[in-house]
Amino acid sequence: MRGPPARPTTNILECMTVAMGQDEQQRTDRDALMSRFTRPEQTFPALTPAEIERIRHFGEVRRYADGEFLFETGKPGPGMFVVLKGHVAITQRDGLGHVTPVIDQGPGQFLAELSQLSGQPALVDGRAEGDVETLLLPPERLRALLVAEAELGERIMRALILRRVNLIQGGIGGPVLIGPSHSAGVVRLQGFLTRNGQPHHLLDPENDRDAAELIARYSPKPEDWPLVVAASGAVLRNPNETELARAIGMIGGAKGDRIYDVAVVGCGPAGLATAVYAASEGLSVAVLDTRAFGGQAGASARIENYLGFPTGISGQALTARAFTQAQKFGADIMIPVTVKSLDCTRKDGAFSVALDGADPLRSRAVVVASGARYRRPEIDNLDKFEGRGVWYWASPVEARLCAGEEVALVGAGNSAGQAAVFLSGHAKKVLMIIRGGGLGASMSRYLIERIEATPNIELMFNTEITALEGDEAALLRRIRWKSRLSSDEDSADIRNLFLFVGADPATSWLDGCGVTLDRGGFVVTGAQSEQNQGKLVAPLETSVPGVYAVGDVRSGSVKRVGGAIGEGAQVVASLHGYLGDAAKPAL
Repeated sequence: MRGPPARPTTNILECMTVAMGQDEQQRTDRDALMSRFTRPEQTFPALTPAEIERIRHFGEVRRYADGEFLFETGKPGPGMFVVLKGHVAITQRDGLGHVTPVIDQGPGQFLAELSQLSGQPALVDGRAEGDVETLLLPPERLRALLVAEAELGERIMRALILRRVNLIQGGIGGPVLIGPSHSAGVVRLQGFLTRNGQPHHLLDPENDRDAAELIARYSPKPEDWPLVVAASGAVLRNPNETELARAIGMIGGAKGDRIYDVAVVGCGPAGLATAVYAASEGLSVAVLDTRAFGGQAGASARIENYLGFPTGISGQALTARAFTQAQKFGADIMIPVTVKSLDCTRKDGAFSVALDGADPLRSRAVVVASGARYRRPEIDNLDKFEGRGVWYWASPVEARLCAGEEVALVGAGNSAGQAAVFLSGHAKKVLMIIRGGGLGASMSRYLIERIEATPNIELMFNTEITALEGDEAALLRRIRWKSRLSSDEDSADIRNLFLFVGADPATSWLDGCGVTLDRGGFVVTGAQSEQNQGKLVAPLETSVPGVYAVGDVRSGSVKRVGGAIGEGAQVVASLHGYLGDAAKPAL
Protein backbone atom coordinates (compact mmCIF):
# COMPACT_ATOMS: atom_id res chain seq x y z
CA MET A 1 0.00 0.00 0.00
CA ARG A 2 1.34 3.37 -0.98
CA GLY A 3 1.79 5.75 1.90
CA PRO A 4 0.54 9.30 1.96
CA PRO A 5 2.48 11.68 -0.20
CA ALA A 6 5.11 13.72 1.55
CA ARG A 7 3.90 17.24 2.32
CA PRO A 8 5.63 19.70 0.01
CA THR A 9 6.64 21.88 2.93
CA THR A 10 9.40 23.61 1.03
CA ASN A 11 7.17 24.43 -1.93
CA ILE A 12 4.44 25.86 0.29
CA LEU A 13 6.92 28.02 2.14
CA GLU A 14 8.39 29.18 -1.15
CA CYS A 15 4.92 30.05 -2.46
CA MET A 16 4.08 31.91 0.75
CA THR A 17 7.37 33.77 0.56
CA VAL A 18 6.71 34.74 -3.06
CA ALA A 19 3.14 35.79 -2.26
CA MET A 20 4.28 37.84 0.72
CA GLY A 21 6.92 39.41 -1.48
CA GLN A 22 4.32 40.30 -4.09
CA ASP A 23 2.01 41.77 -1.44
CA GLU A 24 4.90 43.76 -0.02
CA GLN A 25 5.81 45.01 -3.50
CA GLN A 26 2.18 46.00 -4.15
CA ARG A 27 2.13 47.93 -0.86
CA THR A 28 5.42 49.61 -1.75
CA ASP A 29 4.17 50.55 -5.21
CA ARG A 30 0.88 51.84 -3.79
CA ASP A 31 2.68 53.87 -1.10
CA ALA A 32 4.87 55.42 -3.80
CA LEU A 33 1.80 56.38 -5.83
CA MET A 34 -0.04 57.66 -2.74
CA SER A 35 2.86 59.97 -1.91
CA ARG A 36 2.09 61.96 -5.07
CA PHE A 37 -1.25 63.13 -3.67
CA THR A 38 -2.03 65.84 -1.15
CA ARG A 39 -3.89 64.59 1.94
CA PRO A 40 -3.85 60.96 0.69
CA GLU A 41 -5.75 59.63 3.71
CA GLN A 42 -8.70 61.88 2.83
CA THR A 43 -8.30 61.48 -0.94
CA PHE A 44 -8.43 57.67 -0.79
CA PRO A 45 -10.23 56.72 2.45
CA ALA A 46 -11.13 53.12 3.27
CA LEU A 47 -14.77 52.32 4.06
CA THR A 48 -15.60 50.12 7.04
CA PRO A 49 -17.75 46.99 6.62
CA ALA A 50 -20.60 48.83 8.39
CA GLU A 51 -20.36 51.76 5.96
CA ILE A 52 -20.36 49.42 2.97
CA GLU A 53 -23.56 47.81 4.29
CA ARG A 54 -25.17 51.26 4.49
CA ILE A 55 -24.20 51.86 0.87
CA ARG A 56 -25.51 48.52 -0.41
CA HIS A 57 -29.15 49.54 -0.89
CA PHE A 58 -28.02 52.48 -3.09
CA GLY A 59 -26.11 50.24 -5.52
CA GLU A 60 -26.06 46.93 -7.29
CA VAL A 61 -23.37 44.23 -7.44
CA ARG A 62 -21.23 44.19 -10.60
CA ARG A 63 -18.43 41.71 -11.36
CA TYR A 64 -15.50 42.16 -13.75
CA ALA A 65 -12.99 39.67 -15.12
CA ASP A 66 -9.24 40.19 -15.13
CA GLY A 67 -8.29 42.96 -17.57
CA GLU A 68 -11.85 44.23 -18.04
CA PHE A 69 -12.47 47.99 -17.92
CA LEU A 70 -14.80 49.35 -15.25
CA PHE A 71 -14.59 52.76 -16.91
CA GLU A 72 -12.54 54.30 -19.72
CA THR A 73 -11.04 57.71 -20.37
CA GLY A 74 -13.30 59.89 -22.50
CA LYS A 75 -16.38 57.70 -22.12
CA PRO A 76 -19.31 58.58 -19.80
CA GLY A 77 -18.63 57.17 -16.36
CA PRO A 78 -21.27 54.75 -15.03
CA GLY A 79 -21.09 56.12 -11.48
CA MET A 80 -19.22 55.30 -8.27
CA PHE A 81 -17.80 51.83 -7.62
CA VAL A 82 -17.17 50.37 -4.16
CA VAL A 83 -14.60 47.57 -4.39
CA LEU A 84 -15.74 44.45 -2.50
CA LYS A 85 -13.15 41.96 -3.79
CA GLY A 86 -10.05 42.27 -5.94
CA HIS A 87 -8.04 45.27 -7.10
CA VAL A 88 -8.54 47.96 -9.74
CA ALA A 89 -5.63 49.77 -11.41
CA ILE A 90 -6.31 53.45 -12.13
CA THR A 91 -4.21 54.81 -14.99
CA GLN A 92 -4.01 57.96 -17.06
CA ARG A 93 -4.23 57.58 -20.83
CA ASP A 94 -3.87 60.65 -23.03
CA GLY A 95 -4.59 61.10 -26.71
CA LEU A 96 -0.89 60.60 -27.54
CA GLY A 97 -1.01 56.98 -26.35
CA HIS A 98 0.84 57.49 -23.07
CA VAL A 99 -0.37 55.34 -20.14
CA THR A 100 0.74 56.36 -16.63
CA PRO A 101 -0.15 54.63 -13.32
CA VAL A 102 -2.22 56.80 -10.98
CA ILE A 103 -3.23 54.56 -8.06
CA ASP A 104 -4.23 50.98 -7.22
CA GLN A 105 -7.46 50.55 -5.23
CA GLY A 106 -8.67 47.47 -3.41
CA PRO A 107 -11.39 46.18 -1.06
CA GLY A 108 -13.13 48.86 0.98
CA GLN A 109 -12.20 51.71 -1.35
CA PHE A 110 -14.42 53.56 -3.81
CA LEU A 111 -13.71 54.63 -7.38
CA ALA A 112 -15.10 58.00 -8.52
CA GLU A 113 -14.36 61.69 -8.85
CA LEU A 114 -16.50 64.78 -9.41
CA SER A 115 -17.45 63.92 -13.01
CA GLN A 116 -19.42 60.92 -11.71
CA LEU A 117 -21.95 63.22 -10.03
CA SER A 118 -23.30 64.10 -13.47
CA GLY A 119 -22.26 61.13 -15.63
CA GLN A 120 -19.65 63.10 -17.56
CA PRO A 121 -16.74 61.33 -19.31
CA ALA A 122 -14.17 59.64 -17.08
CA LEU A 123 -10.76 61.31 -16.89
CA VAL A 124 -8.84 58.09 -16.19
CA ASP A 125 -9.07 54.34 -16.90
CA GLY A 126 -10.11 51.74 -14.31
CA ARG A 127 -9.07 48.16 -15.17
CA ALA A 128 -9.67 45.00 -13.12
CA GLU A 129 -6.55 43.24 -11.85
CA GLY A 130 -7.80 39.69 -11.38
CA ASP A 131 -11.48 39.02 -10.73
CA VAL A 132 -13.20 42.03 -9.17
CA GLU A 133 -16.54 42.39 -7.39
CA THR A 134 -18.02 45.85 -6.81
CA LEU A 135 -21.07 47.83 -5.85
CA LEU A 136 -22.03 50.29 -8.61
CA LEU A 137 -23.95 53.46 -7.73
CA PRO A 138 -25.20 55.31 -10.86
CA PRO A 139 -24.97 59.13 -10.64
CA GLU A 140 -28.55 59.61 -9.39
CA ARG A 141 -28.05 56.98 -6.67
CA LEU A 142 -24.68 58.48 -5.73
CA ARG A 143 -26.34 61.87 -5.27
CA ALA A 144 -29.08 60.22 -3.18
CA LEU A 145 -26.41 58.64 -0.97
CA LEU A 146 -24.62 61.96 -0.44
CA VAL A 147 -27.86 63.57 0.74
CA ALA A 148 -29.25 60.67 2.79
CA GLU A 149 -26.02 59.72 4.60
CA ALA A 150 -24.72 63.08 5.82
CA GLU A 151 -21.57 62.00 7.67
CA LEU A 152 -20.56 59.32 5.16
CA GLY A 153 -21.56 61.61 2.29
CA GLU A 154 -19.25 64.32 3.64
CA ARG A 155 -16.26 61.94 3.56
CA ILE A 156 -17.07 60.79 0.04
CA MET A 157 -17.66 64.32 -1.25
CA ARG A 158 -14.38 65.54 0.26
CA ALA A 159 -12.57 62.68 -1.48
CA LEU A 160 -14.23 63.48 -4.83
CA ILE A 161 -13.16 67.12 -4.57
CA LEU A 162 -9.60 66.28 -3.53
CA ARG A 163 -9.27 63.80 -6.37
CA ARG A 164 -10.24 66.46 -8.91
CA VAL A 165 -7.82 68.93 -7.29
CA ASN A 166 -5.01 66.37 -7.52
CA LEU A 167 -5.83 65.61 -11.15
CA ILE A 168 -5.66 69.32 -11.99
CA GLN A 169 -2.46 69.96 -10.05
CA GLY A 170 -0.78 66.87 -11.48
CA GLY A 171 -1.91 67.49 -15.06
CA ILE A 172 -3.61 64.08 -15.04
CA GLY A 173 -6.43 63.46 -17.48
CA GLY A 174 -8.15 65.81 -19.89
CA PRO A 175 -6.94 67.16 -23.23
CA VAL A 176 -3.35 67.81 -24.24
CA LEU A 177 -2.62 71.34 -25.48
CA ILE A 178 0.37 71.59 -27.81
CA GLY A 179 1.89 74.96 -28.56
CA PRO A 180 4.05 77.78 -27.18
CA SER A 181 2.95 78.62 -23.63
CA HIS A 182 2.76 82.35 -24.46
CA SER A 183 0.59 82.00 -27.59
CA ALA A 184 -2.82 83.65 -27.46
CA GLY A 185 -4.67 80.41 -28.25
CA VAL A 186 -2.92 78.50 -25.48
CA VAL A 187 -3.68 81.20 -22.92
CA ARG A 188 -7.32 81.40 -24.04
CA LEU A 189 -7.96 77.65 -23.82
CA GLN A 190 -5.97 77.21 -20.61
CA GLY A 191 -8.07 79.98 -19.07
CA PHE A 192 -11.29 78.32 -20.22
CA LEU A 193 -10.31 74.89 -18.88
CA THR A 194 -8.98 76.30 -15.61
CA ARG A 195 -12.10 78.38 -14.98
CA ASN A 196 -14.22 75.24 -15.49
CA GLY A 197 -12.09 73.03 -13.24
CA GLN A 198 -11.03 70.76 -16.12
CA PRO A 199 -7.68 68.90 -15.89
CA HIS A 200 -5.35 69.35 -18.85
CA HIS A 201 -1.67 69.61 -19.60
CA LEU A 202 0.44 71.68 -21.96
CA LEU A 203 3.32 70.43 -24.10
CA ASP A 204 5.69 72.93 -25.69
CA PRO A 205 7.14 71.58 -28.97
CA GLU A 206 10.42 73.30 -28.15
CA ASN A 207 10.88 71.04 -25.11
CA ASP A 208 8.84 67.89 -25.79
CA ARG A 209 9.73 65.36 -28.52
CA ASP A 210 6.21 63.90 -28.86
CA ALA A 211 4.79 67.40 -29.29
CA ALA A 212 7.44 68.23 -31.88
CA GLU A 213 6.62 65.05 -33.84
CA LEU A 214 2.91 65.87 -33.82
CA ILE A 215 3.66 69.40 -34.98
CA ALA A 216 5.78 68.02 -37.82
CA ARG A 217 2.93 65.70 -38.85
CA TYR A 218 0.20 68.34 -38.87
CA SER A 219 2.36 71.31 -39.97
CA PRO A 220 0.18 73.93 -38.28
CA LYS A 221 0.24 77.56 -39.27
CA PRO A 222 0.62 80.17 -36.50
CA GLU A 223 -3.14 80.66 -36.49
CA ASP A 224 -3.57 76.91 -35.80
CA TRP A 225 -1.95 77.16 -32.35
CA PRO A 226 -2.59 75.34 -30.19
CA LEU A 227 -3.23 71.83 -31.41
CA VAL A 228 -5.52 70.05 -28.95
CA VAL A 229 -5.43 66.28 -28.61
CA ALA A 230 -8.54 64.77 -26.98
CA ALA A 231 -8.52 61.45 -25.13
CA SER A 232 -9.96 59.79 -28.24
CA GLY A 233 -6.88 60.82 -30.22
CA ALA A 234 -8.81 63.42 -32.23
CA VAL A 235 -6.70 66.49 -33.05
CA LEU A 236 -8.27 69.96 -33.15
CA ARG A 237 -6.59 73.06 -34.56
CA ASN A 238 -7.03 76.10 -32.29
CA PRO A 239 -10.67 75.22 -31.47
CA ASN A 240 -13.10 77.67 -29.95
CA GLU A 241 -14.40 76.94 -26.46
CA THR A 242 -17.55 75.19 -27.67
CA GLU A 243 -15.63 72.92 -30.06
CA LEU A 244 -13.22 71.98 -27.28
CA ALA A 245 -16.05 71.38 -24.82
CA ARG A 246 -17.79 69.03 -27.26
CA ALA A 247 -14.55 67.14 -27.95
CA ILE A 248 -13.97 66.42 -24.24
CA GLY A 249 -17.63 65.75 -23.39
CA MET A 250 -18.28 68.80 -21.23
CA ILE A 251 -21.52 69.86 -22.88
CA GLY A 252 -24.66 68.09 -21.84
CA GLY A 253 -28.15 69.17 -22.80
CA ALA A 254 -31.82 68.83 -22.10
CA LYS A 255 -32.90 65.21 -22.05
CA GLY A 256 -35.53 64.58 -24.68
CA ASP A 257 -38.71 66.62 -24.20
CA ARG A 258 -38.02 67.26 -20.52
CA ILE A 259 -39.57 70.38 -19.02
CA TYR A 260 -37.57 71.70 -16.07
CA ASP A 261 -39.15 73.49 -13.15
CA VAL A 262 -36.69 76.35 -13.58
CA ALA A 263 -34.03 77.40 -16.09
CA VAL A 264 -31.30 79.60 -14.62
CA VAL A 265 -29.47 81.66 -17.25
CA GLY A 266 -26.06 82.52 -15.82
CA CYS A 267 -23.73 80.53 -13.57
CA GLY A 268 -22.26 83.29 -11.41
CA PRO A 269 -22.81 83.53 -7.64
CA ALA A 270 -26.51 84.45 -8.04
CA GLY A 271 -27.23 81.65 -10.52
CA LEU A 272 -25.30 79.09 -8.48
CA ALA A 273 -27.13 80.08 -5.29
CA THR A 274 -30.46 79.69 -7.09
CA ALA A 275 -29.40 76.27 -8.35
CA VAL A 276 -28.21 75.03 -4.94
CA TYR A 277 -31.31 76.14 -3.01
CA ALA A 278 -33.83 75.20 -5.70
CA ALA A 279 -32.33 71.76 -6.38
CA SER A 280 -31.92 71.00 -2.66
CA GLU A 281 -35.64 71.70 -2.21
CA GLY A 282 -36.69 69.26 -4.92
CA LEU A 283 -37.06 71.46 -8.00
CA SER A 284 -35.61 70.27 -11.31
CA VAL A 285 -33.04 72.86 -12.35
CA ALA A 286 -31.06 73.59 -15.51
CA VAL A 287 -28.23 76.16 -15.39
CA LEU A 288 -26.78 77.61 -18.60
CA ASP A 289 -23.69 79.75 -19.11
CA THR A 290 -21.76 80.82 -22.17
CA ARG A 291 -18.24 80.48 -20.73
CA ALA A 292 -17.63 79.18 -17.19
CA PHE A 293 -19.11 78.91 -13.74
CA GLY A 294 -18.38 81.76 -11.36
CA GLY A 295 -18.99 84.76 -13.60
CA GLN A 296 -16.86 87.81 -12.89
CA ALA A 297 -16.57 86.78 -9.24
CA GLY A 298 -14.93 83.54 -10.34
CA ALA A 299 -12.07 85.56 -11.84
CA SER A 300 -11.37 87.45 -8.58
CA ALA A 301 -7.92 86.63 -7.25
CA ARG A 302 -8.98 87.05 -3.62
CA ILE A 303 -12.25 88.09 -1.96
CA GLU A 304 -11.56 89.27 1.58
CA ASN A 305 -14.88 90.78 2.65
CA TYR A 306 -17.12 87.76 2.11
CA LEU A 307 -18.81 86.60 5.31
CA GLY A 308 -17.18 83.60 6.97
CA PHE A 309 -13.77 83.77 5.28
CA PRO A 310 -11.61 86.05 7.46
CA THR A 311 -8.42 85.10 5.62
CA GLY A 312 -10.06 85.58 2.21
CA ILE A 313 -10.86 83.12 -0.55
CA SER A 314 -10.31 83.20 -4.29
CA GLY A 315 -13.37 83.64 -6.47
CA GLN A 316 -12.50 80.38 -8.23
CA ALA A 317 -12.43 78.43 -4.95
CA LEU A 318 -15.68 79.95 -3.65
CA THR A 319 -17.70 79.41 -6.81
CA ALA A 320 -16.18 75.96 -7.48
CA ARG A 321 -17.61 74.81 -4.14
CA ALA A 322 -21.02 76.13 -5.11
CA PHE A 323 -20.73 74.49 -8.55
CA THR A 324 -20.03 71.11 -6.93
CA GLN A 325 -22.81 71.66 -4.40
CA ALA A 326 -25.36 72.33 -7.14
CA GLN A 327 -24.37 69.08 -8.89
CA LYS A 328 -24.61 67.20 -5.60
CA PHE A 329 -28.30 68.16 -5.40
CA GLY A 330 -28.94 67.17 -9.02
CA ALA A 331 -28.88 70.45 -10.96
CA ASP A 332 -28.04 70.01 -14.66
CA ILE A 333 -25.29 72.52 -15.47
CA MET A 334 -24.67 73.15 -19.16
CA ILE A 335 -21.42 74.98 -20.03
CA PRO A 336 -20.55 76.44 -22.50
CA VAL A 337 -23.99 77.05 -23.97
CA THR A 338 -25.02 80.38 -25.48
CA VAL A 339 -28.60 81.52 -24.91
CA LYS A 340 -29.93 83.32 -27.98
CA SER A 341 -33.43 84.31 -26.92
CA LEU A 342 -36.35 83.66 -24.59
CA ASP A 343 -39.86 82.86 -25.87
CA CYS A 344 -42.37 83.98 -23.24
CA THR A 345 -45.55 83.02 -25.13
CA ARG A 346 -45.78 79.70 -23.22
CA LYS A 347 -47.81 78.03 -25.96
CA ASP A 348 -47.64 74.71 -24.16
CA GLY A 349 -47.41 76.15 -20.66
CA ALA A 350 -43.62 76.39 -20.64
CA PHE A 351 -41.03 79.02 -21.50
CA SER A 352 -38.69 78.16 -24.37
CA VAL A 353 -35.00 79.10 -24.15
CA ALA A 354 -33.38 79.15 -27.60
CA LEU A 355 -29.78 77.90 -27.59
CA ASP A 356 -27.02 78.36 -30.15
CA GLY A 357 -26.35 75.03 -31.88
CA ALA A 358 -28.75 72.98 -29.72
CA ASP A 359 -32.45 72.26 -29.32
CA PRO A 360 -34.48 74.74 -27.23
CA LEU A 361 -34.70 74.10 -23.50
CA ARG A 362 -38.13 74.32 -21.88
CA SER A 363 -38.96 75.26 -18.32
CA ARG A 364 -41.93 76.34 -16.23
CA ALA A 365 -40.04 79.32 -14.77
CA VAL A 366 -36.91 81.30 -15.68
CA VAL A 367 -34.37 83.06 -13.48
CA VAL A 368 -32.28 85.73 -15.23
CA ALA A 369 -28.82 85.65 -13.63
CA SER A 370 -26.79 86.49 -16.73
CA GLY A 371 -24.79 89.21 -14.97
CA ALA A 372 -22.79 91.62 -17.05
CA ARG A 373 -20.24 91.60 -19.83
CA TYR A 374 -16.88 93.29 -19.49
CA ARG A 375 -16.97 96.88 -20.70
CA ARG A 376 -14.51 97.82 -23.43
CA PRO A 377 -13.10 101.36 -23.31
CA GLU A 378 -12.89 103.35 -26.51
CA ILE A 379 -9.33 102.64 -27.58
CA ASP A 380 -8.40 102.22 -31.23
CA ASN A 381 -7.51 98.64 -32.23
CA LEU A 382 -8.51 97.29 -28.81
CA ASP A 383 -10.18 94.23 -30.33
CA LYS A 384 -6.99 93.46 -32.26
CA PHE A 385 -5.10 92.82 -29.01
CA GLU A 386 -7.80 91.07 -26.97
CA GLY A 387 -6.36 87.75 -25.89
CA ARG A 388 -3.00 88.88 -27.27
CA GLY A 389 -1.90 91.11 -24.42
CA VAL A 390 -5.23 92.69 -23.40
CA TRP A 391 -7.09 90.84 -20.64
CA TYR A 392 -10.36 91.35 -18.75
CA TRP A 393 -9.47 89.13 -15.78
CA ALA A 394 -6.31 88.17 -13.89
CA SER A 395 -5.93 84.46 -13.23
CA PRO A 396 -2.78 82.39 -12.62
CA VAL A 397 -2.69 81.72 -16.38
CA GLU A 398 -2.25 85.43 -17.18
CA ALA A 399 -0.03 86.00 -14.13
CA ARG A 400 2.44 83.46 -15.52
CA LEU A 401 2.90 85.68 -18.59
CA CYS A 402 3.69 88.69 -16.40
CA ALA A 403 6.52 87.20 -14.34
CA GLY A 404 9.25 89.79 -13.93
CA GLU A 405 7.63 92.30 -16.31
CA GLU A 406 5.89 95.64 -15.98
CA VAL A 407 2.14 95.48 -16.54
CA ALA A 408 -0.64 98.07 -16.70
CA LEU A 409 -4.09 97.84 -15.16
CA VAL A 410 -7.01 100.19 -15.78
CA GLY A 411 -9.77 100.55 -13.19
CA ALA A 412 -10.65 101.81 -9.72
CA GLY A 413 -13.22 99.34 -8.37
CA ASN A 414 -12.85 96.35 -6.08
CA SER A 415 -12.17 93.96 -8.97
CA ALA A 416 -9.36 96.21 -10.17
CA GLY A 417 -7.92 96.45 -6.67
CA GLN A 418 -7.99 92.68 -6.13
CA ALA A 419 -6.32 92.12 -9.51
CA ALA A 420 -3.61 94.72 -8.85
CA VAL A 421 -2.68 93.15 -5.52
CA PHE A 422 -2.64 89.67 -7.05
CA LEU A 423 -0.51 90.71 -10.05
CA SER A 424 1.95 92.57 -7.82
CA GLY A 425 3.06 89.18 -6.51
CA HIS A 426 4.12 88.13 -10.02
CA ALA A 427 4.98 91.26 -12.01
CA LYS A 428 8.00 93.50 -11.56
CA LYS A 429 5.69 96.53 -11.42
CA VAL A 430 1.97 97.26 -11.76
CA LEU A 431 0.98 100.62 -13.25
CA MET A 432 -2.55 101.26 -12.00
CA ILE A 433 -4.17 103.76 -14.38
CA ILE A 434 -7.18 105.57 -12.88
CA ARG A 435 -9.36 107.99 -14.79
CA GLY A 436 -10.53 109.81 -11.67
CA GLY A 437 -8.71 111.60 -8.88
CA GLY A 438 -8.89 108.88 -6.20
CA LEU A 439 -10.03 105.43 -5.10
CA GLY A 440 -12.21 106.14 -2.07
CA ALA A 441 -15.49 106.47 -3.98
CA SER A 442 -15.34 103.07 -5.67
CA MET A 443 -13.04 100.75 -3.69
CA SER A 444 -13.23 99.14 -0.25
CA ARG A 445 -10.94 100.67 2.34
CA TYR A 446 -9.07 97.44 3.06
CA LEU A 447 -8.03 97.21 -0.60
CA ILE A 448 -6.90 100.83 -0.72
CA GLU A 449 -4.67 100.22 2.30
CA ARG A 450 -3.30 97.03 0.74
CA ILE A 451 -2.48 98.85 -2.51
CA GLU A 452 -0.82 101.77 -0.71
CA ALA A 453 1.34 99.30 1.23
CA THR A 454 2.49 97.41 -1.88
CA PRO A 455 5.73 98.96 -3.14
CA ASN A 456 5.53 97.73 -6.74
CA ILE A 457 2.07 99.21 -7.43
CA GLU A 458 2.23 102.72 -8.89
CA LEU A 459 -0.98 104.78 -8.91
CA MET A 460 -1.55 107.12 -11.87
CA PHE A 461 -4.62 109.30 -11.23
CA ASN A 462 -6.47 111.45 -13.80
CA THR A 463 -4.93 109.39 -16.59
CA GLU A 464 -6.34 107.47 -19.55
CA ILE A 465 -4.88 105.22 -22.24
CA THR A 466 -4.82 106.72 -25.72
CA ALA A 467 -3.22 104.08 -27.94
CA LEU A 468 -1.97 100.50 -28.16
CA GLU A 469 0.92 99.35 -30.34
CA GLY A 470 1.89 95.83 -31.38
CA ASP A 471 4.43 93.84 -33.35
CA GLU A 472 4.26 91.90 -36.61
CA ALA A 473 2.46 89.01 -34.87
CA ALA A 474 -0.26 91.39 -33.57
CA LEU A 475 0.90 90.97 -29.96
CA LEU A 476 0.72 93.98 -27.65
CA ARG A 477 4.10 95.60 -27.13
CA ARG A 478 3.54 99.23 -26.05
CA ILE A 479 0.85 101.46 -24.56
CA ARG A 480 0.41 105.24 -24.60
CA TRP A 481 -1.46 107.38 -22.09
CA LYS A 482 -2.12 111.04 -21.31
CA SER A 483 -3.08 113.16 -18.33
CA ARG A 484 -6.65 114.45 -18.21
CA LEU A 485 -5.45 117.60 -16.43
CA SER A 486 -2.80 118.65 -18.96
CA SER A 487 -1.48 117.87 -22.41
CA ASP A 488 1.25 115.59 -21.06
CA GLU A 489 1.60 112.24 -22.85
CA ASP A 490 3.80 109.28 -22.07
CA SER A 491 4.34 105.66 -23.08
CA ALA A 492 5.99 102.44 -21.91
CA ASP A 493 6.90 99.03 -23.26
CA ILE A 494 4.01 97.02 -21.81
CA ARG A 495 3.10 93.55 -23.09
CA ASN A 496 0.12 92.91 -20.79
CA LEU A 497 -2.75 95.29 -20.14
CA PHE A 498 -5.61 94.43 -17.75
CA LEU A 499 -8.94 96.24 -18.09
CA PHE A 500 -11.39 96.49 -15.17
CA VAL A 501 -13.58 99.40 -16.23
CA GLY A 502 -16.99 98.07 -15.29
CA ALA A 503 -19.51 95.97 -17.14
CA ASP A 504 -22.72 96.23 -19.14
CA PRO A 505 -25.75 94.01 -18.42
CA ALA A 506 -26.00 90.85 -20.51
CA THR A 507 -29.68 91.22 -21.40
CA SER A 508 -29.83 91.33 -25.22
CA TRP A 509 -31.22 87.77 -25.23
CA LEU A 510 -34.38 89.10 -23.52
CA ASP A 511 -35.35 91.29 -26.48
CA GLY A 512 -38.93 90.72 -27.59
CA CYS A 513 -40.19 88.72 -24.62
CA GLY A 514 -41.74 91.62 -22.69
CA VAL A 515 -39.26 91.87 -19.79
CA THR A 516 -38.89 95.54 -18.79
CA LEU A 517 -35.34 96.98 -18.69
CA ASP A 518 -34.18 100.29 -17.23
CA ARG A 519 -32.23 102.91 -19.21
CA GLY A 520 -28.97 101.12 -18.52
CA GLY A 521 -30.32 97.79 -19.79
CA PHE A 522 -30.70 96.19 -16.34
CA VAL A 523 -33.79 94.12 -15.54
CA VAL A 524 -36.51 95.91 -13.58
CA THR A 525 -38.17 93.83 -10.86
CA GLY A 526 -40.96 94.08 -8.30
CA ALA A 527 -43.05 97.21 -7.94
CA GLN A 528 -40.50 99.25 -9.94
CA SER A 529 -41.96 97.84 -13.14
CA GLU A 530 -44.86 99.80 -14.63
CA GLN A 531 -46.66 96.54 -15.42
CA ASN A 532 -46.52 95.55 -11.76
CA GLN A 533 -47.66 98.83 -10.22
CA GLY A 534 -50.68 98.28 -8.01
CA LYS A 535 -50.09 94.50 -7.97
CA LEU A 536 -48.83 92.30 -5.19
CA VAL A 537 -45.72 90.79 -6.80
CA ALA A 538 -42.54 89.21 -5.50
CA PRO A 539 -39.65 91.69 -5.23
CA LEU A 540 -37.49 89.71 -7.68
CA GLU A 541 -40.23 89.04 -10.26
CA THR A 542 -39.97 90.83 -13.60
CA SER A 543 -42.81 92.31 -15.66
CA VAL A 544 -43.41 88.79 -17.06
CA PRO A 545 -44.96 86.37 -14.52
CA GLY A 546 -42.69 83.37 -14.01
CA VAL A 547 -39.53 85.25 -15.01
CA TYR A 548 -37.28 86.49 -12.17
CA ALA A 549 -33.99 88.38 -12.05
CA VAL A 550 -31.16 88.11 -9.49
CA GLY A 551 -27.65 89.43 -9.04
CA ASP A 552 -25.77 92.05 -11.03
CA VAL A 553 -28.20 91.94 -13.98
CA ARG A 554 -31.04 93.23 -11.80
CA SER A 555 -31.74 96.96 -11.66
CA GLY A 556 -30.89 98.30 -8.19
CA SER A 557 -28.78 95.32 -7.03
CA VAL A 558 -25.82 96.08 -4.78
CA LYS A 559 -23.24 94.47 -7.13
CA ARG A 560 -21.58 92.42 -4.38
CA VAL A 561 -21.00 88.66 -4.19
CA GLY A 562 -22.86 88.42 -0.87
CA GLY A 563 -25.84 90.30 -2.27
CA ALA A 564 -25.99 88.12 -5.38
CA ILE A 565 -25.92 84.93 -3.32
CA GLY A 566 -28.63 86.29 -1.05
CA GLU A 567 -30.90 87.09 -3.99
CA GLY A 568 -30.27 83.65 -5.48
CA ALA A 569 -31.46 82.06 -2.24
CA GLN A 570 -34.37 84.49 -1.83
CA VAL A 571 -35.86 83.88 -5.28
CA VAL A 572 -36.47 80.18 -4.55
CA ALA A 573 -39.37 81.04 -2.23
CA SER A 574 -40.97 82.99 -5.07
CA LEU A 575 -40.39 80.09 -7.46
CA HIS A 576 -42.20 77.71 -5.11
CA GLY A 577 -45.11 80.13 -4.90
CA TYR A 578 -45.33 80.63 -8.65
CA LEU A 579 -44.94 76.95 -9.53
CA GLY A 580 -47.47 75.98 -6.87
CA ASP A 581 -50.02 78.47 -8.20
CA ALA A 582 -49.36 77.39 -11.78
CA ALA A 583 -50.08 73.79 -10.82
CA LYS A 584 -53.47 74.62 -9.31
CA PRO A 585 -56.48 73.89 -11.54
CA ALA A 586 -58.50 76.86 -12.74
CA LEU A 587 -61.83 77.27 -10.92
